[in-house]
Amino acid sequence: MTQATATLLISCPDQRGLVAKLANFIYANGGNIVHADQHRDEESGLFLSRLEWYLEGFNLPKDLIGPAFQAIAQPLQADWQLHFSDTMPRIAIWVSRQDHCLLDLLWRYRAREFAAEIPLIISNHAQLQPVAAQFGIDYHHIPITAATKAEQEAQQLQLLKHYDINLVVLAKYMQILSADFVRQFPKIINIHHSFLPAFVGANPYHRAHERGVKIIGATAHYVTDNLDAGPIIEQDVVRISHRDGVPDLIRKGKDLERMVLARAVRLHLQNRTLVYGNRTVVFA
Repeated sequence: MTQATATLLISCPDQRGLVAKLANFIYANGGNIVHADQHRDEESGLFLSRLEWYLEGFNLPKDLIGPAFQAIAQPLQADWQLHFSDTMPRIAIWVSRQDHCLLDLLWRYRAREFAAEIPLIISNHAQLQPVAAQFGIDYHHIPITAATKAEQEAQQLQLLKHYDINLVVLAKYMQILSADFVRQFPKIINIHHSFLPAFVGANPYHRAHERGVKIIGATAHYVTDNLDAGPIIEQDVVRISHRDGVPDLIRKGKDLERMVLARAVRLHLQNRTLVYGNRTVVFA
């Protein structure tokens, strides 16, 4: 899509006439809707919707769309977000020693698959610095220990602020972020090497092999202060057999991790995910 668009994500208690009210806001201001989707969650009674429309020909300038829509959203008791396709998000990728997810994301970034900028890579190890240099991205090595965790997380937060980062992607960053960090910077996507909620935490491939499972998976989710329990964005699986050892599970799992993380990042950047409670609606 080459024309600039606005995207509205909204959740509110379900009630009559919501689709008409939202569509009429865009129509009354000269907008042309190019994507519309909605979902009603039966358990919570929430109405969730994504509307995208062209900015060209829209009567309101970008800085007035939000205030104008707030007049409609307030009586609906709505939570909402407004995004513009010509505003480029800025991503920080965090890694440890493994490079497969990092390299995949950077290749897709170079191929312009992502509408985003990646100015920063942070790692608790130094060995992936040459990868960052190859792509012309700043690399900050910040070792983490139990004694220095609070101090180092404060430094990481300063870097996110300095680089004006909108999204952190944990591309096999093998550290647990503190609850305080997540509260201060909640826009974080993690890739976990199992089909959650199975095999939370470390060494899931080894535990899957011990259990004799017939499929393994990967899960991309938003980070919360509960380990590997945040709202799930994307998952996939691959079949394995009794002939597969732990190295085979790891090899097959890495392929899944790359694809699942890339899909999740793309869905987030396209503003197709909407979190409610500890779940997501994905308007794919």
